[in-house]
Amino acid sequence: MEIAAAVRSRTLRAVDVVASALERIERADPVLCAFLEVWGEEALRRAREVDARVGAGERLPLPGVPIGVKGRHGLRAAGPLLAAGCVAVGATSVPGPGTPWQTWGLGRHGRTVNPWRYDRTPGGSSAGSAAAVAAGLVPLATGSDGAGSVRIPAAWCGVVGLKAGNGRLPSADRTGLAAPGVLARCVEDVAAYWDVMSGDGRGRTDPSVSFDRDESSGPGAHDRPVGRYGDAPTAVWSPDLGFDFPDPDVVAVAHSAAVRLAEAGAIRLVRPRAPLHLDDPAPAWLALRTPGADRAPDPALALAHRIRAANDSRLAALFAEAGLLLTPTAPTPPHGHDGPGDRYSTALTWAFNLSGHPAISIPAGFGPDGCPVGLQVVAAHGRERALLDVARAAEAYARGDAGVPGGPWTDTCVRI
Repeated sequence: MEIAAAVRSRTLRAVDVVASALERIERADPVLCAFLEVWGEEALRRAREVDARVGAGERLPLPGVPIGVKGRHGLRAAGPLLAAGCVAVGATSVPGPGTPWQTWGLGRHGRTVNPWRYDRTPGGSSAGSAAAVAAGLVPLATGSDGAGSVRIPAAWCGVVGLKAGNGRLPSADRTGLAAPGVLARCVEDVAAYWDVMSGDGRGRTDPSVSFDRDESSGPGAHDRPVGRYGDAPTAVWSPDLGFDFPDPDVVAVAHSAAVRLAEAGAIRLVRPRAPLHLDDPAPAWLALRTPGADRAPDPALALAHRIRAANDSRLAALFAEAGLLLTPTAPTPPHGHDGPGDRYSTALTWAFNLSGHPAISIPAGFGPDGCPVGLQVVAAHGRERALLDVARAAEAYARGDAGVPGGPWTDTCVRI
């Protein structure tokens, strides 16, 4: 964690780090439109407080790390990060009124653009967070994921996006479908977020150091972590979850990334006893999100419960056989600013908001349009660290540790 380590050792001042972030935002945000609000004076004041705490000998996990928070109310969920020494520099853009599909962002300067192609959307609803991280304005930004709102913009902007397992972190969502999440360019930065937010840092001031791997027992818990820590976990590949019709170019890029992971020894691809075939979660998700649906008998709600129960049973059977499930993150490339048409960008993500499983999107490569494609990795309940392990292995492979670099991760990484 380069920024945090430098501020902690007092070779950098938090106030200088934050001032640099504010300068980058001032220069780039009129084009990207990634921020709703920028809190310049307040951020500099907070940074000076961090410097004072460090100077007084306080050992903070993430001192001076500038972050974006999703939306105007994002500070409510960022308390542990701020206590760890992070400095919130602004509220990132989210869809404005009258923007269906939640795939747009509306910042203070206008419509949020994808840093890879300005004529494309960054995805949503954590649009500004993804754009700000991808463009290097901040190293880390918070999100929330009710149907794919962290994972889809992570995929379309070529960054890492973690959705925590539902119920693992506090959420104000009345339906229980939404979970907090984070977007970053590097897996270790996502791991630092998880250490702080989950309370698993156990007092360490260097969250990048891997700690014990005895996550909750249950399906998939027998799999040992990847890479130098032990044997590779088993993983099942599914291009469509048994019901969707994703773009063949997207499937090809994501599948190639899965194969590369297997060739690198990070995972062992296996075939399940029966092919995974989930019921389309759309009717269930939409019914559960309808205000008041839980207060009166409703055929749509009854159907939602049947879909949820059936999918939960199938996923439990899969994770009893394998440690991980791999899919494309989104079924299509990022669409233009005129909208997605009749395609649900959430088709491959919102099943895991219904089921509550943790999931991460990692860069898989580029599609024919030059935009990033994401690989979604899903783990059994309570197994966020298994996701971070396989993401680390993917990042190391893409950066050339195996001698064959490839994918968006070959670009310079702005590290915390």
